Amino acid sequence: MKNRLFRSEWRIYADSTGQRVREESMLTRKEMKQKARQSLRKHYLMFVTVCVAAAILGTEFSGSLDGIKIESREERSPETTVTGIVGRQPNLSDVVLDALQGNEEESRELSEELKEQAVQNTKEGRGSAALGRSRGVLAGFVNSVTSGSILVTLIAAVNSMVGSAGITVFLFIVLSLLLALGAWVFLFNMYTVVSRRIFLEGRVYEKLTIQRFAFLLRVKRWTKVSLTMALASLYQMLWALTIVGGIIKRYSYFLVPYIAAENPDISPKKAVNLSRKMMHGHKWECFVFELTYWGWDMLGSLTFGLTAIFYSNPYKTAAFSEFYVQMRDLAKEKKIEGCELLNDRYLFEKADEDVIFEAYGDSLASVWEEEEQEPEKLRGGAGFLANVLGITVINRQDERAYEEYRNGQSKYQMIKAAVEGVVYPERLFPIPEAGKRQKLETLRYMRRYSVWSVILLFFAFSFMGWVWEVSLHLITDGVFVNRGVLHDPWLPIYGTGGVMILAVLNKFREKPLVEFLLTIVLCGCVEYFTSWFLEITHNGEKWWDYSGYFLNLNGRICAEGLLVFGLGGMAIVYVAAPLLDDLIRKIPYKILIPVCITLLAVFGADEVYSNRHPNTGKGITDYTGAWIEEQEVRT
Repeated sequence: MKNRLFRSEWRIYADSTGQRVREESMLTRKEMKQKARQSLRKHYLMFVTVCVAAAILGTEFSGSLDGIKIESREERSPETTVTGIVGRQPNLSDVVLDALQGNEEESRELSEELKEQAVQNTKEGRGSAALGRSRGVLAGFVNSVTSGSILVTLIAAVNSMVGSAGITVFLFIVLSLLLALGAWVFLFNMYTVVSRRIFLEGRVYEKLTIQRFAFLLRVKRWTKVSLTMALASLYQMLWALTIVGGIIKRYSYFLVPYIAAENPDISPKKAVNLSRKMMHGHKWECFVFELTYWGWDMLGSLTFGLTAIFYSNPYKTAAFSEFYVQMRDLAKEKKIEGCELLNDRYLFEKADEDVIFEAYGDSLASVWEEEEQEPEKLRGGAGFLANVLGITVINRQDERAYEEYRNGQSKYQMIKAAVEGVVYPERLFPIPEAGKRQKLETLRYMRRYSVWSVILLFFAFSFMGWVWEVSLHLITDGVFVNRGVLHDPWLPIYGTGGVMILAVLNKFREKPLVEFLLTIVLCGCVEYFTSWFLEITHNGEKWWDYSGYFLNLNGRICAEGLLVFGLGGMAIVYVAAPLLDDLIRKIPYKILIPVCITLLAVFGADEVYSNRHPNTGKGITDYTGAWIEEQEVRT
C-alpha cells in the first residue's frame, strides 16, 4: 500500500507459541512525519540545540556545519601545503617533533618564537585586538597551548624519566590514542543516547528542561551506556570490513541508542541483540524512510547547511523517534525475547492520576499547603522593592515565612510539573534518580534582604574586592598597593556589582544557569561603563586596562575578568550573601543602624575627597605603562 512503512496493510507472523497471528500495519511514513512536526513545534529551540551540539561534537550532522566554516588565508597559503616550502614559518608540529626527538633546547626556542609571533601579530594589527595575547592568565594559557610549551615541558619530563626518545614517542602515541578513545567512548559516541532521550520525552511532554542533558549522571549509568554504544560501534566497524555487511548491520544496530535511552541499565550485549531482533525484517523500511529525506538533504547543501541546522536535522531525528516507538510497540506485540527490558512505560504515555498520586502523594499535600499559605504581597513602593528587587525596609517578622514559601515553591516546581503531566515524572523512572544535594537549600538563598543588610553587604563585597585586588598585586609584583580610585580599603565596583546581582537578577535566582550568564552580562556592563565614566571625569586616567588580555573589549573588560565575576556572582547569590545576611540579622537595630550610617558617612567623605584628589600612582593608574616599559626593556 502506498506510503506505508509496510508493503501491505496486514502482516502474518508467528507468535512465541508458533500460532499464526494477523497484525495491523504500523503508522504510515506520512503519519510519523506529521507527529514529528508536532514534536518539533513544541520544542523547536531545544531540538535544534540538541542537533547543533551533535554536529559540533561530530556524532551526527557534522556535514551541516561545513557551509559555515571559513578557511583562513593562512590555510590556503602554499606555504602550509603538505609538501612544504623552504623558508616556511615553524608551527606546533615542529615544536612537538623536536621535543620528541630529544632536542629540548631547539623545541623551546621554536615554542618561544611562536609565542612572540602571536603577540607581535596582535600588536601590529594582524590579529583582532579583542584576542589579545600579551597579558593575563588566560592569554598566558592560550599562548602556552598554541606554542606547545606545555607539551615541551611534559615531553622533557618523560624523556628524563625513561631516558629514551623512542620510548617517549611510543608512550605519547599510546597516551594520545587512549585519550582520543576515552573522549570518543565516554562523550562523543554516547551523546546520541542523550539526544534520543530528549527527543523521546518531547513526544509526550510539553516541557523539556536543561537538566535532561544530565539524566544519565542522575541515574549513574553514564559508563554503562558509553560501553553499550562502544560495543555497537565495534560490531558495526567489524561488519564494515565486509562492505555489504556494514550497510546491513548499520540498520541492525539502528535502535541501540533508543533502547539505551529508554533503559540505561540494560547490558551492552543485550541492547545490541535486542536491536537486531527488533529490526529483523524492517531494515528495508528504515532504509526507504531515510531516502524520503533526500530532498531535505539536497536543500541543506544548497543553503550551506542552514536548512539542515534549523529544521531538517531535528525534524529527521523526531521522525525516527516515532519509528522507534512503532518498532517498540511491534516488539511488545510479538513478545520478542528481551522486549521486557523496554520498561519505561511513562516515556511513551502520561501516567494516570492514581499512579501519580501513589508516586508523589507524600509531596502533593505539601505543594497544596504551600499554595494556600502564600504570604500577602506588599504594595506600593515597598511592594516594588520587595517583589521585584527582593529588598525590604526592615527585617519583618514574617520574612522567615516568606523565605520558607519561596524555597518551598522552588523545590516543588518540578514536582508540580510532573503531577500536571507537563514534564516526565522522574519518580516513575524504572531506575531511581539520585536525589539533589540539600546543602544549598539550607542556606535559603530564595530570600529578601533588608535595606540595612544591603548596605552592609555592599561594604562587605567592596572590602572583599579590595583585598582581592591588593592580594593579586602583592603576589605578582611583591608590592603593597592601595588599589582603586578611593583612599579607604574598599572598591565600590565590587560592592555595586554584588548588590546589583542580588537585586536586578532577583527574579532569575531559581535558574542557576540563567543567573550565571546574566551575572556575566551585568558585571560586564558595570565594569565597562565604570571605566568609561572614570576616564571622562578624570582627564583620561585609567584605573585598569585589559589591553593585551585575551578577548578584551577596548581594554575595559575581558573574558578572564568576566568569568571570575560570573563565578564570584554565583558564590555571592547562593552562599556568601545568605550566610552574611544570617549574621547581620542577629545584630540589634540599635547597633546595626548607627554602624550603617557611620559607614555611609565615611564612604561619602571618601568619595568627595577622592573626586578632587583621586588615588593615583604606580600600580594604580600607571600600572599598564610600567608593564609596557618593563616589556620594552626585556625585548
